[in-house]
Amino acid sequence: MRLDQLRPAPGAKRAPKRLGRGPGSGHGKTAGKGHKGQKARAGGGTRPGFEGGQMPLYRRVPKRGFTPREQRVYAVVNLQSLEPFAAGSVVDPDGLVEAGLIKKAERGLVKLLGKGEVAQALTVRVHAASVSARQKVEAAGGRVEVLPP
Repeated sequence: MRLDQLRPAPGAKRAPKRLGRGPGSGHGKTAGKGHKGQKARAGGGTRPGFEGGQMPLYRRVPKRGFTPREQRVYAVVNLQSLEPFAAGSVVDPDGLVEAGLIKKAERGLVKLLGKGEVAQALTVRVHAASVSARQKVEAAGGRVEVLPP
């Protein structure tokens, strides 16, 4: 099969309705729009949400709250979950995905938290780290590198 041999399924394509092409077509004269009125005019009709001049619903309902411009959602990793990593190894978002600690889609923003202890010296590359996590990693002889978001 080639691209020039592709055809739509039988009955899938219909000829467009030919409006205003004489009385024999069945859609002549008023072209299916009836007689006069706002919806019969060219460009006629009302905008979405128009309620005939009554105060529309989207203006009657009170407006509450706001949406903050930026919300950063971090994948959280605690120190106690870094045990499987060998001493001197580099722990980065891709390494955390391979270890199964975070999902692949979450590696965009990773934050290290200080729950638990770390026994070996590690180089941890994350996007954010709590003060306690940073202190515990450095006390074990490692270091924390902050990646740009």
